Amino acid sequence: MSQSTVPARGAARTSGTVRIVGAGLLGASIGHALTALGVDVVLSDTSPAQLRLAVDYGAGRPARGDDEPRLVVVAVPPDVVAQVIEQELADHPDAVVTDVASVKLEPLHALRARGVDLTHYIGSHPLAGRERGGAISARADIFIGRPWVVCRDAETSSADLAVVEGLALDLGATPLEMDPEEHDHSVALVSHVPQLVASLLAGRFVTAPEGSLRLAGPGVRDTTRIAASAPELWVQILGSNAEPVVEILDVLATDLAAVADALRHPDAPGARRTVADSIRRGNEGVERLPGKHGQNRRFAQIVVMVDDTPGQLGRLFGELGDLDVNVEDLRLEHSPGAQFGLAEISVVPSVVHGAVDGLTARGWKIASMPND
Repeated sequence: MSQSTVPARGAARTSGTVRIVGAGLLGASIGHALTALGVDVVLSDTSPAQLRLAVDYGAGRPARGDDEPRLVVVAVPPDVVAQVIEQELADHPDAVVTDVASVKLEPLHALRARGVDLTHYIGSHPLAGRERGGAISARADIFIGRPWVVCRDAETSSADLAVVEGLALDLGATPLEMDPEEHDHSVALVSHVPQLVASLLAGRFVTAPEGSLRLAGPGVRDTTRIAASAPELWVQILGSNAEPVVEILDVLATDLAAVADALRHPDAPGARRTVADSIRRGNEGVERLPGKHGQNRRFAQIVVMVDDTPGQLGRLFGELGDLDVNVEDLRLEHSPGAQFGLAEISVVPSVVHGAVDGLTARGWKIASMPND
């Protein structure tokens, strides 16, 4: 899928001109998606090079002084988001202004402290992104199927709310209403602390022996994938949401200390139970995570060996389609020097045996399946 292509979903709910302030990953991605739907998108960025790059890639056109936007989307770093929101509300008093910052309470407090009229401001946050930022990494499809939190208040008009929720729906996201405090506590748990945990674990690899790292499989890669994120951005995000992050880190530190103490004396009474209970509680937590389309259900995994030759993965998907098997998720592992890769395919449990039998009959080697 190209940067400016999104699946067709009918006529756009978003109308008029949309002004996007900040042409980085999220801003340019929104621009690509709206432009593909025929919406007039104007871009602004303090970096002329970033702006030109986003325009060259097709995320929108440069802003002009006579633009009259119906919607303004602020997509700037957390440390300047309140300042930019204030300026956009003053410059475009008839527009609805939203932002996509990952912290909602701190900028809201700053705006209220400055006495800014927030009648046409609605904070929002798409739970979407990539490990790499900038206009060059922008994609129109990163919002599809993702939650998009909308923080309305008692002053928010239904017409303004419809504009922001319409934006989310146009981009394929699912709007969810939360108050700013609930949002910030939620993202601390599911986004901000996981970033720190992944970064701290991956930091142990810096001095690890090369031979140890060659043993890395999908588990450690999944656990540390987001450790590739930009430090400069995360310093701002974590600083803006420090209190709920610290609360969770303190509890996590207590849990880690309990497991470490148990493993120091694994034969002591209750030590094995402490470890087992920790793993079991993790099982229960994972089972609560939403599956595809937000449903709390688990999928079964089939691991297929795929030869390291062109076209094999495409052939696998084609034959799964012939078997009427819908792939809910896919993970790939390819160890250095290996002549094959492992494709871990998530499917609904009811189709596992039919998929395995059908693939085996077509010559595929199954590395593992449920209950192996």
